Amino acid sequence: MLEQYLPFVGLIVFGNIENLVLSSQGVVAGVNPLKLGIASIICVTCWLLIGTFATKMLIDYVDFINFIGGFAIFVLGLQAMIKSIRGE
Repeated sequence: MLEQYLPFVGLIVFGNIENLVLSSQGVVAGVNPLKLGIASIICVTCWLLIGTFATKMLIDYVDFINFIGGFAIFVLGLQAMIKSIRGE
């Protein structure tokens, strides 16, 4: 059963790291940590459900999905770094 998710391991690992980075940015910006935590859990749960049910349907497009997901993670990380360097 886990074999079907192996192509997505990189997105799972780096997506979770990116979620931590974005959450820490929210805390630094002064967002209510409880609201931020609840929003984060809701988003992660939605992605878990989408990933669980869509994996079987879209396994033929795994390379494209990995590229787009990896690119999005890279852009969000870069954006976070630029904002932190500028002190925003």
